Amino acid sequence: MSASPMACLAQAMRQHGLVRFMEHYARTYPDAHLKNLIADDLGPNREMEVDGRRVINFGSDSFLGLDQDRRVQAALIQGVRRWGSHNGTSRFFASVRANEEAEEKLASWLGTEAVLIYPSVTLTNLGALPGLVSKRDLLVIDEHAHNSMQEGAKIAQANGVRVMPFSHCNPADLERVFDQAGEYRSAVVAIDGVYSMTGALPPLAQLNDVCLRRNAVLYVDDAHGTAVLGRKGRGTVYDALGSYDNTLVVGSLSKGFSCFGGFIGCPRDFKMLLKIRSTTFIFGGPVPPAYLEAVCTVCDILNSEEYEEIHGRLTSNLQRLMQGAHALGLVVLGGETPIVSILIGDEDITLQAGRFLFEKGFYVQSVTFPAVPYHAGVLRIQVNANHQPSAIDELLEALAALKQQFTLPAAESKELPFAA
Repeated sequence: MSASPMACLAQAMRQHGLVRFMEHYARTYPDAHLKNLIADDLGPNREMEVDGRRVINFGSDSFLGLDQDRRVQAALIQGVRRWGSHNGTSRFFASVRANEEAEEKLASWLGTEAVLIYPSVTLTNLGALPGLVSKRDLLVIDEHAHNSMQEGAKIAQANGVRVMPFSHCNPADLERVFDQAGEYRSAVVAIDGVYSMTGALPPLAQLNDVCLRRNAVLYVDDAHGTAVLGRKGRGTVYDALGSYDNTLVVGSLSKGFSCFGGFIGCPRDFKMLLKIRSTTFIFGGPVPPAYLEAVCTVCDILNSEEYEEIHGRLTSNLQRLMQGAHALGLVVLGGETPIVSILIGDEDITLQAGRFLFEKGFYVQSVTFPAVPYHAGVLRIQVNANHQPSAIDELLEALAALKQQFTLPAAESKELPFAA
């Protein structure tokens, strides 16, 4: 009997190189994979119960710990009572008042003329990037830009837009790309504000200078800088450039904000243009109104003096981890944001290292190819403001034990898979 169409489709999908790669490691290290964890309970200081085991979660991007803030939780509850669980319509047709209020508060906090909220950062990039450019335009993208921007660029390319990559964070290579591009009507240069796997920050001022000379707008996905970098948590762009005159900035509402959704800060006239041109805004559905009420509450916190206190706890925890990891002689990537990556190397050792720490009582993310270069796996540690200092110290003790268990790259090594 021949295989069913469904079985044939599954077999075809398994021929994809990435699927074969992931299934191989899932079979080889079934206990170390840790990609399908289910938490049964969460505590106020990042405690997490998994399969009856209590561990400290260092894999959360709720950097400020506002998911545990009673004011944010109360705003959600009040939002559900006011709006119900969902308003059930695309924003292309109608919005609840909470949409407008949240966008106005976000724009005021960020310092842009306007903000447009999307259901997520991924849907922001998948909708806004292809919407900004057409056949006579040029889209230039950093080779290490976030996957969602890479996918948005593919949609733009399928629509007939010329898409050209440039070397990571390299203004000179951006100049080279424009030299080779020939004529175009307008151009957009897409980069990250923080490159989340390494913590690298781009040279925004130099890249923007190139853009201004080349009739190009800088498009910055600042999701990992939102609420944790810059004055009042406004991210990387304003502090680096002093204005948003030539910049469209994307931010996250699900990381430092601990809410739901993504947004793009833009000039006022771009808000309507993006509504018309972004298919993900039209067809992606709205952010549930209760979360928009919570977004307003978070904006109030970020604009208050209390933000410095919260951010101070985050900074203290981050410095504690960085100093301890450097003292252990580990190869540490990042440190300017609450994402710290410890270079491990081979994929199998990276997965085993993650499991080793889990057995010691800590969950961190084991990140392997293709999210990072082949044989350049990392342990991705995300520091939160509500981690207890004692938990940081205990994690460092576990990292010291890890170094005794496995041969890890040394900080003084001259041959590293990518720059530390």
